[in-house]
Amino acid sequence: MPHLHRLSDISSRFSQDFQDTGIYNPIGSAAYISGGQRIGTVRDVLVDDDQGKIRYLLVDDDGGGLEGARIIPIGLARIEDDGVHFDGLTAAQLSSMHRYSSDEDYTFDLQSSDERVLRGDTGMTTSSTQTMTDTAAMGTGMAAAGTGTTGSYNYRDEDSSDRMFKTPGRLQLLEERLSVNKERYLAGQVEIGKHVETRQETVNVPLQREEVVIERHPVTEARPVQGDVFADGASETVRVELEAERANVQKQAVVTEEVEVSKRTVTEQQTVTDTVGREVLDVNETGNVRVIGDDDDRRDSRS
Repeated sequence: MPHLHRLSDISSRFSQDFQDTGIYNPIGSAAYISGGQRIGTVRDVLVDDDQGKIRYLLVDDDGGGLEGARIIPIGLARIEDDGVHFDGLTAAQLSSMHRYSSDEDYTFDLQSSDERVLRGDTGMTTSSTQTMTDTAAMGTGMAAAGTGTTGSYNYRDEDSSDRMFKTPGRLQLLEERLSVNKERYLAGQVEIGKHVETRQETVNVPLQREEVVIERHPVTEARPVQGDVFADGASETVRVELEAERANVQKQAVVTEEVEVSKRTVTEQQTVTDTVGREVLDVNETGNVRVIGDDDDRRDSRS
């Protein structure tokens, strides 16, 4: 019969294996059941060695690692960015299911028993088949104990309506967004110095000078003068010294202004424009089909 193997045992690159096949990697994601109740963390997955497909998620619900982890079919998972959601799984169902043990095979009987719990009918027979030489026994479900037959679990890959063991579809729509970084650069420099410039300046200065004032007064009554005043050509001279002020120009430097040099940071808004692209979901319908959520899911709410 096909055996189930942990993907981490098959390849040390099991996390990368998801990306290589284009499958979203749920390892390490939080796990939730109905009502949004968190039950633990997805630690690993089980893969069947017949088809090489992921069949179960191993969910650690007690923080103890893989031993005792819950074994939940991959098809029950709804994978979102915030974790893995098992919307149809209740706490009662979870408590009735088998727990993982590295020392024990997850056999046909155990898988069948858990599926009956998940289907909500402990009395039903599964659609699993038996690998038997007697073709009449095919389709009876579980192998009979003690008959020597080997049960081969049927994951119903050919049945598109049964999603219990189908990997949930997850189509990611990508969108480009502008990421603007800032860098500092030398925008310029300012040199501050001084130089001498000349100009003509005119100053009015009051200057004093002495002048001779001569006043003549006629004498009405002539008075005689003693002696011969004209003898020997004698004459009399009066000398008067005159003083005056003159401008003596000197220059002196004085402080008229003080200049302080510093710098400050200012913030200005700059608009950056570029062309970005995003992926938009296209749903093509052919024939008489009905797409659930057709109106809402295909409408681009970001437009």
